Amino acid sequence: MNYWLSLLMAVPAVGAAGVAFIRRDRTAKVATLVISLVTLALTVAMTVQFSPHGDTFQFQEKYDWIPALGIHWAVGVDGIALVLILLSAILVPIVVLASWWDAEEGKRSVRTYFALLLALEAMMIGVFAATDVFLFYVFFEAMLIPMYFMIGSYGGAQRSYAAVKFLLYSLFGGLLMLVAVIALYSLAGKNSFLFTDLIGVIKEPGAQRWLFLGFFIAFAIKAPLVPFHTWLPDAAAQAPAGAAVLLVGVLDKVGTFGMLRFCLELFPEASRWATPVVIALSVIGIIYGAILAIGQTDIKRLIAYTSISHFGFISLGVFALTSQAQTGATLYMVNHGFSTGALFLIAGMLISRRGSQYIADFGGVQKVAPILAGTFLIAGLSGLSMPGLSPFVSEFMVVNGSFQRYAVPTIIATSAVVLAAVYILWMYQRTMNGPTVEGVRELTDLNVREKWVVGPLIALLLVFGFYPKPLIDVITHGVNEAQISIQYTNPAPAVPVAKEGS
Repeated sequence: MNYWLSLLMAVPAVGAAGVAFIRRDRTAKVATLVISLVTLALTVAMTVQFSPHGDTFQFQEKYDWIPALGIHWAVGVDGIALVLILLSAILVPIVVLASWWDAEEGKRSVRTYFALLLALEAMMIGVFAATDVFLFYVFFEAMLIPMYFMIGSYGGAQRSYAAVKFLLYSLFGGLLMLVAVIALYSLAGKNSFLFTDLIGVIKEPGAQRWLFLGFFIAFAIKAPLVPFHTWLPDAAAQAPAGAAVLLVGVLDKVGTFGMLRFCLELFPEASRWATPVVIALSVIGIIYGAILAIGQTDIKRLIAYTSISHFGFISLGVFALTSQAQTGATLYMVNHGFSTGALFLIAGMLISRRGSQYIADFGGVQKVAPILAGTFLIAGLSGLSMPGLSPFVSEFMVVNGSFQRYAVPTIIATSAVVLAAVYILWMYQRTMNGPTVEGVRELTDLNVREKWVVGPLIALLLVFGFYPKPLIDVITHGVNEAQISIQYTNPAPAVPVAKEGS
């Protein structure tokens, strides 16, 4: 028995309670940064001890919570959950540093904002670590609270509308999941919410399909998958840049993580039944998100629509039901967090300097802030999956793995690569190139703090672009075990493999 995961949740949770009572704003910021760095250090230490070829779930803890209902405090990680927890731990200190001045103009106190960041971190770790379905649901819903207040109290001019829309969509999905969780518990008859106890229990196809829909719609809203996506552009555009990074970079991944973990493994027959529809929705989302991104005039809304397109690729990889596509989809979740995180943060720096989110108010930034423009270009190129940057590896794996089983939808989806080049390069050209417009001439380049914010993300995009093996090794084991659980195999090669000596 070990306590790694409980410790990872306890450090930011206790830290959030402490920061909320610190009177001096600067002290609250420094304390939040230190606590998030401690959490990152502990996460890295745990990751080093993870064995890619060991048990499926490692660092497990299980304690009775509500014994009468079979509810446990049960946590553990496989390779899929581990990399997403690591993503969360990396992004939070970067967001803290990037948000150093974000709360200054908010209606609530600075210490409240930073306490909310730490509370959100604890819940993000919890939702990926939970191996009890009811505990997962608790974290799934609890994450809404800090994000709601971060958007509604510290966001843009339409923050109240965006926050309420985000909350209502999420609560509707959570309600459907709660009904499905209760029905799953009742039909299983095991007096247990443990994930491992519920695998393979529901055999009847009709029951599986109804339960699948309850879970899937909740995850599709969270992801978001078209047509459940409309809350995201508003929430991302109105949220502070740091909150937008955690919203799109981590919270939305709970949806695609849930599809891979719970929908496929608990309801394998229903997943196969729903696959054609999910594949179609994924392809529609890929093209639809890319086309709408091209037409945006607001930088943050443009980035939000690109994410809708990217999430289409992730869900395509999950439901292609090949190990390569699912490994690529999980890697895509991580790389998308780094890529979109960098884009949102650099866009936030641009917006705070200019006082406007509209692309038309920029032009010629490269001449007055070359470092800012250069990092924006690298982050943008990662958004269109340029070779040499980490998203290329994951997108290639998704496309290659999906093509093995769904050739035509995959071919259609790849057209988004051209559309991505249009929306990214057009945005860069309109904001960074050309004559320097009035209001941009006085812009300053990145300061030391901002370089520390952007630098690690750019480094990760480059490092995992050239050497993704450590992440792939960890993820592959979890994906392979999931394939065994759902009793699904990879399709046979179209061309027979020649034997040695033949």
